[in-house]
Amino acid sequence: MRGKAVSGKAILVLCLASFLAGSLITSRTWTSQSHNNNHPIVNHVTASNKLGEFDHKLRKLGEGKAEDIMGEVSKTHKAIQSLEKTISNLEMELAVSRMSSVGNGVTLQKPKSYSNHKLQKAFVVIGINTAFSSRKRRDSLRQTWMPTGEKLKKLEKEKGIVIRFVIGHSATTGGVLDKALDKEEAEHKDFLRLNHVEGYHQLSTKTRLYFSTAVSMWDAEFYVKVDDDVHLNLGMLATTLARYRSKPRVYIGCMKSGPVLSEKGVKYHEPEYWKFGEDGNKYFRHATGQIYGISKDLAAYISINSPILHRYANEDVSLGSWLIGLEVEHVDDRSMCCGTPPDCEWKAQAGNICVASFDWSCSGVCKSVEKMKYVHNSCGEGDSSIWKSDF
Repeated sequence: MRGKAVSGKAILVLCLASFLAGSLITSRTWTSQSHNNNHPIVNHVTASNKLGEFDHKLRKLGEGKAEDIMGEVSKTHKAIQSLEKTISNLEMELAVSRMSSVGNGVTLQKPKSYSNHKLQKAFVVIGINTAFSSRKRRDSLRQTWMPTGEKLKKLEKEKGIVIRFVIGHSATTGGVLDKALDKEEAEHKDFLRLNHVEGYHQLSTKTRLYFSTAVSMWDAEFYVKVDDDVHLNLGMLATTLARYRSKPRVYIGCMKSGPVLSEKGVKYHEPEYWKFGEDGNKYFRHATGQIYGISKDLAAYISINSPILHRYANEDVSLGSWLIGLEVEHVDDRSMCCGTPPDCEWKAQAGNICVASFDWSCSGVCKSVEKMKYVHNSCGEGDSSIWKSDF
């Protein structure tokens, strides 16, 4: 750098020489490629070979049996379904990357499931909605259909089924209720704690937060919410969900359309009844709140748009409203809302084991603490069923 300075004229000549040399080499390369790609004989041979292969496949298919033809059609259909789901996943990831913010000053946070943070893979996450006062209900599930301890860990590892009791905290954080729950959690290790103040009139908020939190912790194919007074057959649930794993956006449960209650003081009163039209109108179709499940894309959608999703008085209506305007397949599966014995018992004896059982009159199993074991013995699929299930 400190040697004799090079004149500007010499630099100019050197640059021109380099440019000409580079152009000559590039031109020869392009000519060679163009000669190979555009040669009419080469193109004709390639096209002829492809047509010959296609004609051979058609003749082979035509000469085959009807079963072979149907098999090929079935494979093609499955391939198309798989492609649709892949496209849907890519669309969702693209939407996540684009939607870092929206108008009106609302910021949408990107869920961890679509970040570089590696999440635990799962087939389904089952969140059991519970309350501080429901310790006996939780124990009744632990003693019947819900595995505990090492079996719970084994279920996650071998079957990809995650089960957690979902609960927030009390209005006085760190109080007696929270301490009692901390002790129970240390004993069983089966809770998903939310940053949420518990309260009956906050169920829509809790549901929204459950899906957002679950998506940020597990990369699952499905996310299910169930109440703590409902009997569940895990093997049947997994088998049922597996039938829809090729679908990109699925909302599954017992679909209903109940009346919009405008009268104050009644149970399930809807303060925003006027939004649903005239008095006496019914809600749009939505899954009953005792149990429902949604696929991965829908849970991610809720997580992404959480700050601007409207909450109605009833959480099942709220979830239905979040999904009603989307391209979603609503699956009405009546095996998810069987009655308690003798209903589910008769069905089990006939080989139609129910996914979930409860009493409509109680919005769950009536006197569930006392009756859950009886329902389990009468309508349960057998404790070994989930381990034998192939999904």
